[in-house]
Amino acid sequence: MGRAGGLLGLWLLVTACGLGGGGPEIDLGAGPQPTPFSTQRSLSADRLVLAVAAVNSPMSTFDAYADFARYLGERLGLEARFVGGKTYAEINSLVRSGDATVAIVCSGAYVYGRDEFNMELVAAPVIGGQMVYYSYLIAQKDSLISSWQQLRGRTFAFTDPLSNSGRLVSLYQLKQMGETPETFFSRYIFTYSHDNSIKAVAGRLVDAASVDSLVYDYALAQGSDEVSKTRIVWTSPPFAINPVVVSPSLEPSLKARLRALLLEMDNDEEGRRILGDLRFDRFAPIADGAYDSIRDMARVVGMQRAP
Repeated sequence: MGRAGGLLGLWLLVTACGLGGGGPEIDLGAGPQPTPFSTQRSLSADRLVLAVAAVNSPMSTFDAYADFARYLGERLGLEARFVGGKTYAEINSLVRSGDATVAIVCSGAYVYGRDEFNMELVAAPVIGGQMVYYSYLIAQKDSLISSWQQLRGRTFAFTDPLSNSGRLVSLYQLKQMGETPETFFSRYIFTYSHDNSIKAVAGRLVDAASVDSLVYDYALAQGSDEVSKTRIVWTSPPFAINPVVVSPSLEPSLKARLRALLLEMDNDEEGRRILGDLRFDRFAPIADGAYDSIRDMARVVGMQRAP
């Protein structure tokens, strides 16, 4: 798999992924958005329901994830359905209630789900041979900003309240300086999308933003006009990749079959095709401890539970 392919896989994964309140929402999408996603709760127990948050581009990810859901359902002998929501919290709610059989969630959302209702790991994708990503602090290309300290009194964009790279990392950096968003920034917003945060910086709506490295890198590789107007100011340490999860109430035998299916997917011709569409190499086991660095940051900023 080439570099661009691997980056696209992580870009798709982040759509399953962008810590509390404050700040207005903003929608930078171009025109009306399609509505393939649904959070209705009339989900049948005999269905396999794959849930993903529509954090980036619903139209761009719907076909790939719908095909993934169909594949899982066929192999498990269940009717398949793909649902989603605007926010990570909506997807966590579906997993918690058991209305979603399986979900791909942001690593930050996983940490909260694990600690609040014992959300369970099943596997995680390997993309470009790696299972990590980073948070980038970005600013305008012609900006003189070169550090977090220089953002005092500036405007800032977060993605989702449960996002690790798009919010928690930023809160942690501010905490190290004895600050909060309210005391440090003149104004901040929520974009509910990493690519929208990039647009907000490129369009000078805000001075800076924290975004997922793999969304940014993929857009850069594709020659994005928005990315060309920005630059990376700071890069975080690596974090464990967004995982595949299930509700703790899921029947153990189905959970075991689902895990086995994911881990063996790259050995199946159709499975390899779908993995290719998602730009995933394969799925691999991952331990809860891989997410401890995220959990530690949440503890430091006093947000052990989801807002």
